[in-house]
Amino acid sequence: MSRLLTRTQIQQLVATHGREVIEHEHMQIERRCYQHGNVSTFAHSIRVACLAVWLADRAHLWRRVDLKSLIRAALLHDYFLYDWHDWDDGVHRLHGFTHGGAALRNALADFRLNAIERDSIANHMFPMTTTPPRYIEGWLVTAADKLSATRETFSPDRFRKGEVPLDAAAADRR
Repeated sequence: MSRLLTRTQIQQLVATHGREVIEHEHMQIERRCYQHGNVSTFAHSIRVACLAVWLADRAHLWRRVDLKSLIRAALLHDYFLYDWHDWDDGVHRLHGFTHGGAALRNALADFRLNAIERDSIANHMFPMTTTPPRYIEGWLVTAADKLSATRETFSPDRFRKGEVPLDAAAADRR
């Protein structure tokens, strides 16, 4: 049995293969928009990328998965670049059903994407949307997104948007 990746190794893989996406100027918009509770869209996307890599590793899928495409698709799956909580006369009323398409359009404007990345971004909301992902990377992004969103939504800290975590505040006083 091969050795499993550590959390640090997974984070390093995401940073390395996702650098172009993470450093793009439009990711600053994701840092200001909230996804679930007190989690920014940027933080959610990083979590999804790390969890997708973790799932691929734990399922021993490395011979079947394009790691770079998996990470880039996970980072861009919610690249819709607006805060869907803001009142907008109902434009984003169907956000859960439509944001995959918006994320894909924005990603195509900013990056060169391969077929795996395009399909994974567009179809990550299955089964809320009718088309399932065609590639294993898309299924990993979909699963990681659902797991992350569930955890973020039901976290006891979800109502502390913008607050400094208690452990960080204590560390600042030292």
